[in-house]
Amino acid sequence: MSSRTGRPTLAVIAEAAGVSVATVSKVLNGREDVAPGTRALVQDLLQRHYYVGRGPTRHPTVELIFHGPLGAYATEVLEGVLDASAQAGVAVVLSLRPLEPPAQRTPSATAWALGLAAAGRQAVISVCNEIPAGDLAALDRAGVPLLVLDPLVAASPDVTSVGSTNYAGGVAAAEHLLALGHRRAAYLGGDRTAACNQARFHGFRGTMEAAGCPVPEDLVLHRRFRYEEGLAGGAVLLDHPDPPTAIFAGNDEIAVGVIETARTRGLRVPDDLSVVGFDDTHVAQLSSPGLTTVRQPLRDMGSVALRTALQLAAGEPVDSHHVELATSLVVRNSTAPPAPR
Repeated sequence: MSSRTGRPTLAVIAEAAGVSVATVSKVLNGREDVAPGTRALVQDLLQRHYYVGRGPTRHPTVELIFHGPLGAYATEVLEGVLDASAQAGVAVVLSLRPLEPPAQRTPSATAWALGLAAAGRQAVISVCNEIPAGDLAALDRAGVPLLVLDPLVAASPDVTSVGSTNYAGGVAAAEHLLALGHRRAAYLGGDRTAACNQARFHGFRGTMEAAGCPVPEDLVLHRRFRYEEGLAGGAVLLDHPDPPTAIFAGNDEIAVGVIETARTRGLRVPDDLSVVGFDDTHVAQLSSPGLTTVRQPLRDMGSVALRTALQLAAGEPVDSHHVELATSLVVRNSTAPPAPR
């Protein structure tokens, strides 16, 4: 079957299937008076042609996709997206889409993308995860623009994204600890392959090395952005024969896990150990002691992502395919000069 440019019509589908336009319409509307074989043929052609029914006018909506548990980070991002959507008069549909191999996905990438288009989605915002090539192609064919918020892989010119200055945040954490007098610091981060984690680590390590205080390899751990990893990873670092006087954590949840592990060992934060987090979520403010952290403007990132996604949906040009918002250090009570050894 030869491909066609532009949106296919019911007549095109009907001609390819060798049936009437009325029969195609019945399949679209879920009527039962169509033979199973004919129904299957028409449905297959509808997908292959990426046909999206016009249907009744719906309130404009944007799909916001998370790929994991909705922790403190997700809450901050969601609040920013909802603030901007209220101002724009757009509804937000929240969904969780676990990352699975293409063969195990239900529905398929094509059916998923067409379903979003048929439901009236103006755009899709995927939070903190890479979109598989098949899904990306399906969204493009279905005419639904995609924006990735805080991407886990380096920004691609084919995908519009919004993030923050993670490298500068790592630099700020190192400079703060160096100014306090710390010379032996550790890094306990998230996924090794995550671009944001790499940037935070490289900014931190490079600044420490430039000051003549390199971060030893056995004081560097890459795990996941989870509280439990702060507990386990913190234990590894604090049980080291020559433990660090400070730990820079890849996010606030990891940092709070480290603080709890220190407490169970009878260590006081910040008297015996300084801890710096990343994100400045509600977790940082509720931590005891209050967590010194690198503030990632998550709400602003959510708002910018929503507004940019709507620009893409309207066919308007965007200033940049990757926008980075500035990070900043927030000093609280989890850092202090190191205790004499």
